[in-house]
Amino acid sequence: MSVIESLSPRRGLRVLVTAGAGGIGLAIAQAFHEAGARVHVCDIDTQALAALPDGITHTVADVSQQADVDRLFQDAAALGGLDVVVNNAGIAGPTAGIDEIDEDSWTRTIDINLNGQYRVAHRAAPLLRESQGLLINLASVAGRLGFAYRTPYAASKWAVVGLTKSLASELGPEGVRVNAILPGIVRGPRIEKVIADRAAKRGISYAQMEQENLAKISMRRMVEPTDIAAMALFLSAPGGANISGQALSVCANVESL
Repeated sequence: MSVIESLSPRRGLRVLVTAGAGGIGLAIAQAFHEAGARVHVCDIDTQALAALPDGITHTVADVSQQADVDRLFQDAAALGGLDVVVNNAGIAGPTAGIDEIDEDSWTRTIDINLNGQYRVAHRAAPLLRESQGLLINLASVAGRLGFAYRTPYAASKWAVVGLTKSLASELGPEGVRVNAILPGIVRGPRIEKVIADRAAKRGISYAQMEQENLAKISMRRMVEPTDIAAMALFLSAPGGANISGQALSVCANVESL
């Protein structure tokens, strides 16, 4: 196999993507589908699921609910096993000071962003052992930097990095690779809401808040969902076969938050 050939995943991979009907998850699901993979996704947005490209199968599931995760894996069994699992589901959580965040908001953010990844990894591990496959956990640059007024989100993403490194050590001897992708500021509706909420908290305009965010990125630009999908595909390709236990930032070099 040439180096160029090693940069693309083999056709026929069996891939599961959580929260795969929109944003980063959709970009990842579509990229694998275009690369010849068999792709199953879950999401809570039934309309978005109905709009998925032909050939991508789906389950309505909320990763904060164990019964939903169990149903997801029952449906995904139609793939005949799993080679790649992308733990993408997550929420932005509240934008507020620590003394203003109520316990329910804190708990919900941790339950979806961290416990949801545990639930999926718990069910996926036996299948990935069989295939000597790959688990990709979506973290964030907030998993390597402090993030004022976004403490629940940052705490959950730091924990995802710890989960990733621990599972890489645990499952590596059985041929399973585990990595985290740390997106930076990704263009789309979610970051628009985050910017708007932080602007309101600071009492400044949306444009001012956006410029402040971009000033903290050395390349002065947001990344695209397809940038994250490209990293996921590379990790799944033969050229990524010796990458495990890593927290890989795709962020245009975010230097602070």
